[in-house]
Amino acid sequence: MLHESILKDWEHHVDKVPYVIEHKYEPDFVREVDGKKILLESKGRFWDFAEYNKYIWVKKILPKDVELVFLFANPAAPMPGSKRRKDGTKRSHAEWAEAHDFRWYSEDTIPDHWIDAKARESDEYKKRNDKLKVKMQ
Repeated sequence: MLHESILKDWEHHVDKVPYVIEHKYEPDFVREVDGKKILLESKGRFWDFAEYNKYIWVKKILPKDVELVFLFANPAAPMPGSKRRKDGTKRSHAEWAEAHDFRWYSEDTIPDHWIDAKARESDEYKKRNDKLKVKMQ
């Protein structure tokens, strides 16, 4: 062993040096709402731990006047890799967001003053949503 022979005068594993791997996050949508910059992340679903863990790190570095908010296609969708609970359910995207103190919405619950609410009434929007609802069943 090196620490008992040629490196015996060296301290062994005594320091911890924090480091950061820099990344860039590009939100799906950005808008100022009620004096706060909102980064709106539109998610059909999370694919893996690395993806959803990234948002926790992003949130930690955001200034107080910036908020990361999720727009889930299906808030009840199970998280990838989640274990089945005794009642047979799995942790949902909505439950994950709430556990990590993220605000979230679905297309049905996003506040009208955040969106073009009239667009919800268009035939194109209704057809698109009807197709999505069939896919999710």
